[in-house]
Amino acid sequence: MVIRTAEQRADLIEAGRRCGIILETLAGEVRPGITTAELDARAEELIRAGGDDPVFKGYKPEGANRPFPAALGISVNDEVVHGIPKGRALKEGDIVSLDLGLSHNGMIVDSAVTVSVGKTDPKSYALMDTTRLALDAAIAAAHGGGRIGDISHATEEAFEGSGFSVVKILGGHGVGAEVHEEPFVANVGHPGTGPEIVPGLVLALEPIANAGRAGVHMLSDGYTFATKDGSRSAHFEHTILIEEEGTIVIT
Repeated sequence: MVIRTAEQRADLIEAGRRCGIILETLAGEVRPGITTAELDARAEELIRAGGDDPVFKGYKPEGANRPFPAALGISVNDEVVHGIPKGRALKEGDIVSLDLGLSHNGMIVDSAVTVSVGKTDPKSYALMDTTRLALDAAIAAAHGGGRIGDISHATEEAFEGSGFSVVKILGGHGVGAEVHEEPFVANVGHPGTGPEIVPGLVLALEPIANAGRAGVHMLSDGYTFATKDGSRSAHFEHTILIEEEGTIVIT
């Protein structure tokens, strides 16, 4: 989406503020013994308490055979993205991605974090830290007059020498009016290529990386991607707004 009015901008910023607060709250409630179903119910409760809508619940992306059944995507350990909360109890040492989207006054935002359940191992901490820093690099490369490939290249470069593998078939996207919009923002690419980044453009940037190889596959539930080699995966995401004066992190 390209923001064209002051009202749209204000609603987008407020949507991002609310999403960020809820996601931070959920991350703080992750602990050994809590179930993914409990976290999902809590996410929906918090979204609806603000008068907003959980946009993932009931969303049917192209190619899916049924709508997504939850307000929160929860992906644990080797699950990469789009995990369906089914009541799994989290254990000490797990890592878990929480992916949240909401609509406020018709403006949609999308954000994700990966956190540990209690304490985890050094490699998992390094995977999460590197992926979070890749998101910072992607945001820094997103500015008016540039190209989408600049963002993709900055993300890819952030993982060089880390020992971790970027998931190439998944990436960021436009957002604002719909959950997923053009352009697709790959996490690998070449600078100076792709669509132009114009002022007003709203993007959800989301580096995704595996501790092992980059290969992923879809599980039988039709939504959850998991690593092919069973290695752990991390995912961080922010919705951003491109403006003449600079880029705003909305969530």
